[in-house]
Amino acid sequence: MKIAMIVSMKYGPTKFLHRDIEALLDKKHELKIFTLLNNRGLYNPTDRWNVFPVTRLGIIRSQFAVFFKMSAKYLRLLREARQLNAVKDFMIGVSFYEELKNSDIIFAYFGDHKLFTGYFCKRLTGIPLVVTIRAYELYRNPNEKMFMKALANCDRIVTITDHNKKLLVERFAANESEIDIVRQIVELEKFHPQPKIKILIVGFFAEKKGHEVLFNAIKLMNRQDIELWVVGDINRSIVKVDGRQMAENIGILDSVAFFGEQSGNALRALYRECDIFCLPSRPDRHGDHEGFPNVIAEAMASGKPVVSTYHAGIPEAIDDFLVEENNVEQLAGALAQACDKIELRISVGQKNRRRAETMFSLKNSDRLENILQTCAKIKNGKNPITETDKTKKVV
Repeated sequence: MKIAMIVSMKYGPTKFLHRDIEALLDKKHELKIFTLLNNRGLYNPTDRWNVFPVTRLGIIRSQFAVFFKMSAKYLRLLREARQLNAVKDFMIGVSFYEELKNSDIIFAYFGDHKLFTGYFCKRLTGIPLVVTIRAYELYRNPNEKMFMKALANCDRIVTITDHNKKLLVERFAANESEIDIVRQIVELEKFHPQPKIKILIVGFFAEKKGHEVLFNAIKLMNRQDIELWVVGDINRSIVKVDGRQMAENIGILDSVAFFGEQSGNALRALYRECDIFCLPSRPDRHGDHEGFPNVIAEAMASGKPVVSTYHAGIPEAIDDFLVEENNVEQLAGALAQACDKIELRISVGQKNRRRAETMFSLKNSDRLENILQTCAKIKNGKNPITETDKTKKVV
């Protein structure tokens, strides 16, 4: 079937539009996708999409071509468009005429300007028109008069709920027998209850953080029951790393969720909900090392087991699940042990919490303050010990 689909991609195609197009393509239908707006977004056209965007030059040229081909019909529809305050929709429809005229069906996605354009395309070509109605056009339609006119000329009306169907009939006088309810598609093979062991890494993308080592360890483990949560993004590091591209190159994208940079409640929620924290720190190619990663302290405070490396000051705080730097096999083994031994995972997490309470509490600020005060008194010619004794005598 040759389908002329009229859509808008103001912020890229929506997820549900993307799914519908992909599903129709999977069924081997021939789609021409006519876009009123054509921008990038979270979801974007794939190589399979045959997209025809609106252009100003295309609109201007097509008016002359279609006028000379069917002048009476052109003028009649232009007059109607002026009465309906829809001249722009008419002119865009005319610009689609040449590419659309051999289609089997016109499918307008949303009952706004896409439908209005589809209406004029139908009037020009005689091709059947189907529209799918979702929500906003029932409440904030940009041209209700045009909407009513176009609805009345649709061969079928598709909507996603019984509630919408009732509104279409009662408020917009749509013929109930011409309305079909087709609910949206959900990728059931991807969205389903499946327990996962969540491994979290937090840190900007830099060579010394060890993302490459961790990604290769995940690849080596080849387990369906784990998911890697990656928090962080590209940073002005000496050695920058593109984590997303690296995950794609290594072949683990299906096992990774990228959260970007996070802080506050969002970051604490990720610490709380992960099962294992991993940071396989290492020297970068210029010899830069970690001091002690703050994210390890935060993971310990969150009561999580930490899988890391014998790097810099890290072994001073943790002594479980430590492996050599840059050793993919050892890291995969330590992660597998943490994944498989739930009781061990829990007990190590509890131990890390207790250790965090002693190593990383606000008492450290008291010690720092004392050092600063002591140095300040020495600079001012005061003996901190004598001053302390005087204070005690006064008390």
